[in-house]
Amino acid sequence: IDPTNWRQLDPDNTLYIDTNHGRIVVEMYPEIAPAHVERIKALTRAHFYDGLIFHRVIDDFMAQTGDPLGTGEGASSLPDLHHEFLFRRGPDMPFVEAAMQGGARLGFYKALPIESQPDAQMSVTADGKVWANAVHCPGIASMARSGEINGVDQVDSANSQFFLMRAPNSALDKRYSIWGRVVWGQEAVMALATGNPPPVPDHMLAVRIAADLPEEERAPIYVLRTDGPQFRELIDETRHRRGADFSVCDVQIPARVPRENRERHWWSIIPFIP
Repeated sequence: IDPTNWRQLDPDNTLYIDTNHGRIVVEMYPEIAPAHVERIKALTRAHFYDGLIFHRVIDDFMAQTGDPLGTGEGASSLPDLHHEFLFRRGPDMPFVEAAMQGGARLGFYKALPIESQPDAQMSVTADGKVWANAVHCPGIASMARSGEINGVDQVDSANSQFFLMRAPNSALDKRYSIWGRVVWGQEAVMALATGNPPPVPDHMLAVRIAADLPEEERAPIYVLRTDGPQFRELIDETRHRRGADFSVCDVQIPARVPRENRERHWWSIIPFIP
């Protein structure tokens, strides 16, 4: 396996969501949204999410879940979270620029599409870092929250509900806390029954953190490094194919498993690393 182009997912920050349509694999980013990732892990380890429905699935938008009531009005017994819309990015978090859109620098950190101030500004900030935020492309895992109450935006009301993006929606950027991205199984996200609520909703059959499973049940998934040479080629190819319509949301991050794992359970359907 070429380490300059492929990196293995960290099992401590890999979430498996099993559905009737297959397994959804989400890479979580505690360096982006530490409190939200901690909450997802805590509820997962308490088996809070097992059996909950996708109670709001909207075409060309997102699929929402995590409500124990199944109505969109429920939450866990844990306190609500402070928002994590923005994060500070230092030299240890390489930004690979892919586009300039509306004066914004857009690109990638790991598999996460982000908007960021330029690296050059790190030299003039007190902490040597710049501001950045993730953007709501397909596959993004983001925390649901309440809207306005009496004209006041409830930015610190996220608790247990989250949603997986089915289409791009920049109106959500810097308004909802992004904590992960689907790196495998987006087809399952797209296959979920639609409705608010759906007439026959799909469930999260089981939700687990990869590190909590026996090694033989984990998928040794590798994703294409966004700071490697093959990824730059992928950006150029996608830009050429899309032309004037190009967006960072058009760039799909490939996921693979090593060829020697071809016979290992559910992930045998994932393409092999060449």
